[in-house]
Amino acid sequence: MTDTIARTTVDITKPPEPTTEQVLPGSRENPSEQPEQAAPIPVDNPQLPAPGVTTEKRRPIIAPWLRSRRDLVATVERAAGHAWYATAYHGLRSPWYAAQLTMMAPRGAARLVTSTNRWLWDREAAPLRDYAVRTEDVTEYMSLARLRGNRVRLRGLVTVVACVFGLGFALWLYVMAPEFLYAFAAGGVLTLGYFGQQPDAPVIGPAVMRTELQKLTGTIVLRALDSIGNAKISAAVKKGGDMNGMRFTSEITRDGPGYRADLDLPYGVVPEDVMEERQALASGLRRKLGCVWPSGDPDEHEGRLILWVGDKPMNETTKPPWPLLKDGEVDLFKPVVFGNDQRMRDIVVTLMFASVVIGSIPRMGKTFLLRLLLLIAALDPRAELYGFDFKGTGDLGPLEPVMHRYRSGEDDEDLLYVLHAMRELKEELRRRAKVIRSLPKSRCPESKVTPALANDKSLGLHPIVVGFDECQVPFEHEKYGAELESIATDLAKRGPALGIIGMFATQRPDAKSLPSGISANAVLRFCLKVMGHTANDMVLGTGAYKAGIRATMFSRSDRGICWMSGEGDDPLIVASAFVDAPGAELVVVRARQLREAYGNVTGHAIGQGPSESRGMDVLGDVAKVFHDDEEQLWCERIAARLAEGWPDVYGAWTTASVAPALKPWGVATADVWATSEDGKGTTKRGIKRADVLAAITRRDADRAAA
Repeated sequence: MTDTIARTTVDITKPPEPTTEQVLPGSRENPSEQPEQAAPIPVDNPQLPAPGVTTEKRRPIIAPWLRSRRDLVATVERAAGHAWYATAYHGLRSPWYAAQLTMMAPRGAARLVTSTNRWLWDREAAPLRDYAVRTEDVTEYMSLARLRGNRVRLRGLVTVVACVFGLGFALWLYVMAPEFLYAFAAGGVLTLGYFGQQPDAPVIGPAVMRTELQKLTGTIVLRALDSIGNAKISAAVKKGGDMNGMRFTSEITRDGPGYRADLDLPYGVVPEDVMEERQALASGLRRKLGCVWPSGDPDEHEGRLILWVGDKPMNETTKPPWPLLKDGEVDLFKPVVFGNDQRMRDIVVTLMFASVVIGSIPRMGKTFLLRLLLLIAALDPRAELYGFDFKGTGDLGPLEPVMHRYRSGEDDEDLLYVLHAMRELKEELRRRAKVIRSLPKSRCPESKVTPALANDKSLGLHPIVVGFDECQVPFEHEKYGAELESIATDLAKRGPALGIIGMFATQRPDAKSLPSGISANAVLRFCLKVMGHTANDMVLGTGAYKAGIRATMFSRSDRGICWMSGEGDDPLIVASAFVDAPGAELVVVRARQLREAYGNVTGHAIGQGPSESRGMDVLGDVAKVFHDDEEQLWCERIAARLAEGWPDVYGAWTTASVAPALKPWGVATADVWATSEDGKGTTKRGIKRADVLAAITRRDADRAAA
């Protein structure tokens, strides 16, 4: 490759313009002469100085697991647990071990006598002496014979002394302490039994059968990368790597409960190319899919790959307990631990100034994640909580003692309760905007809620957190869906700057469940397992699937594991902390105590519901915008008149909002004739007055019959 670069040249010379006296070679005046080629100048300038930038990465003096209290405790607990289990296992079986070893003691005694006899008479050197006799090597034989004589005399003396001392010691114990004699005798019998057992069938086996796990090596990593089918990687592996820029940048090390390998990929290959073939990579490593997690390095160039290979799959690794489960308080303006990554490191989330979207197929932990985020908000005593469970199973029920507004169910009365609560929030949104606009720049320089403003009770700018579980239910409701969607979209757009956090969870991520106004403005995105790229990109953002950020790779057993986007520069794979219903109730008890001390127990928590405020009466309001002489109106004029008459309700409406809002009532749009402001008549999509009045008649009749 270096030779190729060295041969690459460019011609940067420019010949002077010819004068009248000059005749160019190869011109018509001198056709016989050929133009001379200027000498090419190499691209690589040997005088070009090096950048002079050198970076160093120092390895830690003390191992990371010794510097982290959590890792140290985990290591000690694992070793202590193994020791306790082995002690209990063998302790229970010790009588049977003793019986087996006693039965094997005679064989052990025979082996001891045989071995002692061979040692005493120097039998190990007998082949050498026999060889000297056969070769008639007198000198060698005499030397070996003298050596044997000396050994036999010394070893015989040692044997006699040992026998006499042992017998005397046994008689002394028999007279002075017979209990010790029995103990020594039992120990001797068990020792003989130990040496009498068969080598391939030991009496005392291992308490834990270890499954051999290959140590991660460079050879294994390259083999796995070669197996994913990337042509550039395979070529680099076959050529030795360095020729194409592929090389390990540091030693493979232990990193948490697994191994970490850092390497540069070949030129033109990015970590996403490897992430897309994660399943093939796991096959090449001979590990379960949940153990293999390739990723890029945000601190390095785009070709750096970090390959982390766990000892066990992420869903089988014991996670550390949630730090806030038993103690602690939250400030929503600061990061809070809510889960762990593949290496069991803490992962934080900052809920303030963000709208949240959570999506997955059923039974993957979506509701548990939403409840966990609401528990975090509950531990900030300033926060006002709204929780709406449209699945109707009461999964958010443990939070009732701290909820300002709470409802579980999908019936019309449940949706009406939610509608009134959302209207309150819309009014609160407008009030907050006026308060912030009226504050001097010295107190509110960024025109948004700050911790200091949230602490000032007189301003009423405390955090508000709204959680929707199965948010597709209210948005698709035929009567209240349009207004609920409009308010929720407004909260997602303007709410974060005004201290209102909207959380929307759905098991069916599509354009109707997550309207574009919500999905496009969500900052924090959590995607558990989904089945296709459309749902994946609906939650994580357009292009996420193509970039290798794929929640489709999770298995059914990966409950609670998700892609998290929005906290930091790059998406992360996170396992949210598991807090079951009893654990959530304990957290809520502590949160209630914090709120009582702060003076923030309101609404549903003390038995008060939302007030019934003026909202949308779509049919009645549309009927009112028709003038007496008008029998049909364009949709754009209807939207403009609604916004002018009731700006707090229809201020965000556009021409496209009219038809979907009237469709559930049986009012269809049609091409209608009208005159524009300049006096010209034309046809546009609109509504007929007679259709609206007929729909009102049907609605009133249905209500009277009910």
